[in-house]
Amino acid sequence: MKKSSMKFVVILTLVAVALLAAIVIVNNNQISDELEDVRLDVNIKGQPIIGEDNAPVTVVEFGDFKCPSCKAWGETIYPQLVEEYVLSGDVKFSYINVLFHGEESTLAALGAEAVYKLNPEVYWDFHEKVFANQPEAAMHDDVWVTTEKLLEIASEFPSINQEQLKENIDQELTVDEVNIDKNLYMKHKVTQTPTININGITIKNPFDYEEIKEIIDGELGANKNE
Repeated sequence: MKKSSMKFVVILTLVAVALLAAIVIVNNNQISDELEDVRLDVNIKGQPIIGEDNAPVTVVEFGDFKCPSCKAWGETIYPQLVEEYVLSGDVKFSYINVLFHGEESTLAALGAEAVYKLNPEVYWDFHEKVFANQPEAAMHDDVWVTTEKLLEIASEFPSINQEQLKENIDQELTVDEVNIDKNLYMKHKVTQTPTININGITIKNPFDYEEIKEIIDGELGANKNE
């Protein structure tokens, strides 16, 4: 009887272990499926990009030059991302203009797109300078994005023709590019800036660098296994 009881207990234990393993597998598959369900790749064709074109991971920031949080993200998270992943060739980074703060957001986007159009090589430096000129958060509502301010910032880059840039801004010659960005952030249901998308996955907290690293490393591992 004792042997039969022990045998029965062993069988029950094995069955329980098998059921637990099956549940874990199902849950993992569900998580994986859910992750795939929320993937929505961002079309960055024609957008400014820093990094290798063939980098396996694409990180996109939906940002607004008038947004204090975007400035903070650019000063804290972005440098780490570039240092650890962009320079290594693992990540390419792109920026999509969001127009949540009215006319100034639109004007800054028009100016940045114009600079990119005139000389893509200085775009990222100009991009950083615009954010650097953003006033303190307490003065967030002050009007500071003007054509004159954008021209002043661009004057630091001799390769940018001031007359051409002014014409581009005044005549809104890059409005099509800005509208492409607008359609993109609406398509991706962006409700806050910055919003960070990694290979089609929008992360919950843009300032959680550990989450960013975890997703990037996971994508790099999946790419190696393919």
